[in-house]
Amino acid sequence: MFLNHLKIALRSLIRHKSYTVINVLGLSLGISCGLLIFLLVKFHLSFDTYHAKADRICRIVTELHFDEVGHTPGVPNPMANALKTDFPQLEKVAMIKSFDSELISVLGEGNSATKKFQEEDVISFAEPDFFKILDFTWLKGNPTTALSEPNTVVLTRKYATKYFGSANPIGKVIRLNNRADFKVTGILDDIAPNTHYRCQVYCSYPTLKTYLSDADGPGLDKWGGINSSTHCLLVLPVAYSKDQLTKLLPAFSTKYLQPEEAKSFRFWLQPLSDIHFNDDYNGTINKPLLLSLALVGLFLIVTACINFVNLATAKALKRSKEVGVRKVLGSTQTQLFRQFMTETGLITVLSVLLAIGVAQLALPYLNGWLKLDLRLQPFSDWQLLLFLPLLTLVVILLSGSYPALILSGFKPVMALKGKVSSQQIGGISLRRGLIILQFSISLLLIIGTIVVTSQTEYAKNADWGFNKEAIVTMPIPLPEVNKLQTLRNRMIGVPGVEKISMNYRAPASNSNNTSSFVFDTRTKEEVIQINTKPADDQYLETFGLKLVAGRNIIQSDTIREFLVNETFLKKLHLASPNEAIGKNLRLWGVTAPIVGVIKDFHLYSFRGEIPVTCVMSSAEAYSNCSVKINLAHASETIKALEKIWNNTYPDNVFEYKFLDEHIAEFYAMDEVMLKLIRSFSFIAIFISCLGLYGLVSFMAETRIKEIGIRKVLGATVSNIILLFSKEFAQLILIAFVIAAPIAWWVMNQWLQDFEYRIAMEPWIFVIAMGSTLLVAALTVGYQSIKAATANPVKSLRTE
Repeated sequence: MFLNHLKIALRSLIRHKSYTVINVLGLSLGISCGLLIFLLVKFHLSFDTYHAKADRICRIVTELHFDEVGHTPGVPNPMANALKTDFPQLEKVAMIKSFDSELISVLGEGNSATKKFQEEDVISFAEPDFFKILDFTWLKGNPTTALSEPNTVVLTRKYATKYFGSANPIGKVIRLNNRADFKVTGILDDIAPNTHYRCQVYCSYPTLKTYLSDADGPGLDKWGGINSSTHCLLVLPVAYSKDQLTKLLPAFSTKYLQPEEAKSFRFWLQPLSDIHFNDDYNGTINKPLLLSLALVGLFLIVTACINFVNLATAKALKRSKEVGVRKVLGSTQTQLFRQFMTETGLITVLSVLLAIGVAQLALPYLNGWLKLDLRLQPFSDWQLLLFLPLLTLVVILLSGSYPALILSGFKPVMALKGKVSSQQIGGISLRRGLIILQFSISLLLIIGTIVVTSQTEYAKNADWGFNKEAIVTMPIPLPEVNKLQTLRNRMIGVPGVEKISMNYRAPASNSNNTSSFVFDTRTKEEVIQINTKPADDQYLETFGLKLVAGRNIIQSDTIREFLVNETFLKKLHLASPNEAIGKNLRLWGVTAPIVGVIKDFHLYSFRGEIPVTCVMSSAEAYSNCSVKINLAHASETIKALEKIWNNTYPDNVFEYKFLDEHIAEFYAMDEVMLKLIRSFSFIAIFISCLGLYGLVSFMAETRIKEIGIRKVLGATVSNIILLFSKEFAQLILIAFVIAAPIAWWVMNQWLQDFEYRIAMEPWIFVIAMGSTLLVAALTVGYQSIKAATANPVKSLRTE
């Protein structure tokens, strides 16, 4: 019986080629989007779930209570030792400190460097128990002893090959930042991509104290400072909840912190499963965004199913006699239902197969946007093996049940006489409702696209308060005063170089330092933290920062004077710059006068407000050389700068970046979101237009005689086209009325994440509505013209 249904289904689909192609195309596009979103959601939900103790692993994090509540994943350096002493019931506790940019030299005979690599975000110092908390696969070395001794290092297989090729890396030596040598004592298998901790080079934690001996900030045995790159992980005992330990942490803080610090720093436990999704603590993606992506995938599949229903019911009138003949010859309603469901199943299976191919073709682009390595493996991924059949079954039921029920329910006498009416196949009101739903979804995505585009462009083109064009930034390995002066003197003579500044970081940077401070004659530290920008006297001119009062700092290698920003005045409730200029500021143990007020500039992305900021000279803190160049001969200028830099720092690797590239990193995630929403909007509109085509076809089928009569009575082609256009303009208008308030609420919520944002202007909705009407008009046009130009005599003779 099934084979018979399958043969008939194949004949029917081949006979109605356009119907088959439109359905397969619509369903395959919707399903392929669903597949890609499934892979993305699955990847993010799998983060750190593979660790054996994942449900008991937590990270100690710090909640900062100053003028506003802030958050950092960092903790004071002695945290792990104190936890081990005070809470011996904890199964494991370990510290890990990461570095964002360090030089690795591979040493050969005579301890000379044979290769050099400037590594970004791959180096950490970790305690041995770190490898007993998280699960790593060891290829060589002993997990217990590999990092127990100073000056030892463990590499991943990928980086061992990078540094030593095919040679055995055990016993080989690498040098870190020209400060310390490390012997390789272990090799790890490559780190899984779905983990938050994915450094590639793990140095022994005992070496950190000597490695940081000349660094700024408190020592490893002091509680006074917190660095966001210093983390503490622990494993809770079985049957011991995180809430039990959290309740004990306030007393723990009081014991080790000074009274003022205990008020400002509050520790709590963050489950390992929360790290990836928590924006407050540098998470990668939040769960609402992930849920939104899943809903978009669902909407696209539902939209494609709606198309199928529309097209199937549009064809129902043509197939009414076929149903009548079959029933007269003995077919039951159940047999006919199975027959039509077999057709739906065949179309769906073809669509799924095509969708897999489309998804495979689109996956490299998605991976490129997201910088991931998602893979579509339908025969080895058990979750995908479960998802695909389930999705196929759901699509068959959603798409085929209603049309099959309607078609199989025709009465044979009425069907053979051609007396089946549009009401008997569901009526046009149902199809109108489905079209409204489709276009509501499309309008939601279009409005979302416009809002995200506008906000991203606003961030790109807005005044950041400083000049970000044509500025090259180069890291400085060691802030030695003599070398810095030599570097400046040689670079300023390069043709095309306009300004040079030595500083800690550019005005806007992903790396910022904050500190407590005392203003004027006040005895206590302020409740707010100040963002420190160590820089020379050329900082303002190089970056185009504006003074609103006072003067620039004088040239000095140590802190002599301070500049503060306008937000400093606001936060300290100072009515004018004169109330700040001339007053002393005590910072880093140094007291110096404020000599100028800078116009506010953005330090972070537009998501956060401008913080209290100061600029002061401090050569020992400089880690960046910023050069403003003439772009007319940028290539030659940078080559000359590289030569000078290499002569000054021959043991290091030259690197540079344009400042606008750094700033682009602030809204990189928004750019990715924009690409995704644009793609999904285009696909949603395309699928909706296929559905619209189906409804036009249905209307043309059911109103043949009406159109013929109208033409006989004098209606022109334009009158007939207007008749169809009015119908669909009303549907889109209703869809707009439904979608607009929902889109306004959703996108307004999204914009709340930005301290500086665009307004939801009426033009956004006008453009969305206008573009949708235009696309719909083009879609309706073909069938409308075809119906309007048909011979009325032939139409009126049709029974």
